[in-house]
Amino acid sequence: MSGVDLAKAVGYQQEDKPVAWNQRDLLVYAVGIGAKKDDLSLANELDKAWAPFPTYPVVLGFKGTSQDVVDFRQLMAGGKSTPGLPKLNPDRVVHASQSIEILKPLPAVSGSGWKLKRRVTGVTENSEHWQWDPRSFSSDDAAETGLLVEDETVLVDGQGTPYAKLYSAAFNLGARPTGANFSKRIAGPPQAKPVPKDRKPDWVIQDQTTPEQAILYRLSGDYNMMHIDPKIGQASGFGGVILHGLATYGFAARALVSAIGGNDPKSLRFFALRFTAPVKPGDALETAVWEVGPGPDGTTEVTFITKDVTTGKVCLGAGVAYIKKLEKGKL
Repeated sequence: MSGVDLAKAVGYQQEDKPVAWNQRDLLVYAVGIGAKKDDLSLANELDKAWAPFPTYPVVLGFKGTSQDVVDFRQLMAGGKSTPGLPKLNPDRVVHASQSIEILKPLPAVSGSGWKLKRRVTGVTENSEHWQWDPRSFSSDDAAETGLLVEDETVLVDGQGTPYAKLYSAAFNLGARPTGANFSKRIAGPPQAKPVPKDRKPDWVIQDQTTPEQAILYRLSGDYNMMHIDPKIGQASGFGGVILHGLATYGFAARALVSAIGGNDPKSLRFFALRFTAPVKPGDALETAVWEVGPGPDGTTEVTFITKDVTTGKVCLGAGVAYIKKLEKGKL
């Protein structure tokens, strides 16, 4: 394919993206990831324990500075293309993995000057190099191979102080720009330890999405029509509307904060996983968590998976988090 040089893309520094949010944005996000009526530390800005939920920065790449709806197709088509990568179909792109490391607690209101600094950290052609099965996402056998693009994003304030570091990977179903196997990666997040097979999980958290979950979560900035128009989801092989992967991501993070961190949003310091199967709005979720050792700075390291109880499939795999456990005396 003309102009394609996958090695050239790795390390490319993309344009900085200005971002902004207010307290209302944080409250909408909390409800979008399933905050319940008793989750006052997430949903009631006047509660003494209230704090921004730590995974909120994952939406900023979609939201930018907008306080209105965002044209998703224009967003995908906008900006400079990455040198070396082919033009890709946004309707054939699925989220493969996501991590966030919280470096400093977010303020309730961003103010001006905040931005995302992004670079490409990995490109893989042919999914055999990636331990993730795209067939979980599509019934189209032709989509067993594709192009995986990994990014590192750092959220900084107006003085350049970093507040969060994120890694994400997008899988472009069926894309084979060179027709050859290729893989190059220069950075990435910590990886999960295997699920212990000799013992039951230390925590099991049940949750329930609603049929309206996707139309609520999209208000945080991700207006991909795959999550509201059944025709788009059917054309992509999903059988209709699916929930945003990052909404399910938020559900799992909230499960850990609730069960391990005493519902204190500040307890979560690092959170990463792979998306392994789609979730439909209204599906029930179950997150199983194993403590696997001490984490950095007094945290506990856990490994987890989330199962879609409705379908019986694991929808979030290879989960790893560093979280401050609630001390028993502070109950």
